[in-house]
Amino acid sequence: MLSILFTIFSKLRCHIPHSIFERIIPICLIIFACTVGIPLLQGCSFEGDKTEYKTIRAARQTFTLSVTALGTVKPQVGAEVRLGARIPGKVEHLHANVGDFVEKGQVIAELEKDELKATVEKQQAELGAVIANLAARSLLGPIEIMKAEADLSQFKASYELKMTEYESESILFKKNFTSRQALDQAREALLVAKAELESSSKTLELARNKLEEDLKLLNAQVESARSELKISEVSLLYATLRAPIRGIIASVSTQEGETVAVGLSAPTFVTIIDLDRLQVETYVDEVDIGKIKIGQKAKFTVEAFPSIDIEGEVVGIYPKAVLKENVVFYNVMVKSLKASSVELRPEMTANVSIFLESREGVLVIPVSSVKKTGGVNFVYVMENGKPVRREVKIGWKQARFMEITEGLKEGDEVLEDQADFERGEL
Repeated sequence: MLSILFTIFSKLRCHIPHSIFERIIPICLIIFACTVGIPLLQGCSFEGDKTEYKTIRAARQTFTLSVTALGTVKPQVGAEVRLGARIPGKVEHLHANVGDFVEKGQVIAELEKDELKATVEKQQAELGAVIANLAARSLLGPIEIMKAEADLSQFKASYELKMTEYESESILFKKNFTSRQALDQAREALLVAKAELESSSKTLELARNKLEEDLKLLNAQVESARSELKISEVSLLYATLRAPIRGIIASVSTQEGETVAVGLSAPTFVTIIDLDRLQVETYVDEVDIGKIKIGQKAKFTVEAFPSIDIEGEVVGIYPKAVLKENVVFYNVMVKSLKASSVELRPEMTANVSIFLESREGVLVIPVSSVKKTGGVNFVYVMENGKPVRREVKIGWKQARFMEITEGLKEGDEVLEDQADFERGEL
């Protein structure tokens, strides 16, 4: 093409003046560019425009199914205790500061004890007096009964004697050996002896009953005095506040010199938290809660140490739902299985993964490769260098990967992301 153009220019130069020839050369070049150059460039463009697709091959791998959720580190039941006073009084000593570590049974605070000690001493004295009365009655009571028994024996003997005398007088009176007056006197003496005998018998019975009742009453008084003493001693013990658990003091609500009054609820002196007994309270969507079971393994990280995984286990599922932003969640408790290298603290934010099951040889592709339209899931598979739509069936999802149960085989090359293809950029 260039040689032909050169021959034409040579012939024109021989027949056309030089000034005119120089003017027509640019015009010829423009015509040449429009008629020959543009088609050549278009031809080169068509030959080199080969689209490159970003693809990935379907591959098999171990697929660990899990549910992820956001949670908060909380104390376990019994791991956070608010220690308060059970009796009113003035705080005499306070042996606690925020951040102090305390052992179970360690003294935290003490109230004034003078009045309580005096009450205990008074109750001890009263108990001693009642015990002495019981001892005296236990000693004198049997003596009184013995005297009553002796009197009864005496009156019984007198009655028997009077009975004998009366019988003798009766025989003599029948034989006219004695007078009516003597017989009447014998009868009168017998009646008196009988009355004295009956009275003595009742006196003995009353003495026995009285001793039994007195002993019961005095024993009851002893038990009552002991109970009063025990109450006083317990109140004295309440004046010394001890740590019910081992842990760290999280807050102090009272100072030395303050007077505390006990109302419907005990005033809080300190709050103690056992940092070794913490768990994660996480919120699982109602869609996934049916997959969660107690005993499933889990792991979680906290925002303070995002690179450290802490092993855990599901230990509880609350039956009552929690509504957050019109979404139903259920509280799931995850407990750390062993001591962690990081120090957890209450209210830390945790990212939790609960492992459901593990499958080997699962065929997976990226989630971005799968799209759903009209209830049908599909991907684009490369066939002869071109993407071809193909329907697939999906299974579990893990992070950015999706399980394919039907529609693909291992090694199939699919578009990694359908977004660019759907915009017409591929």
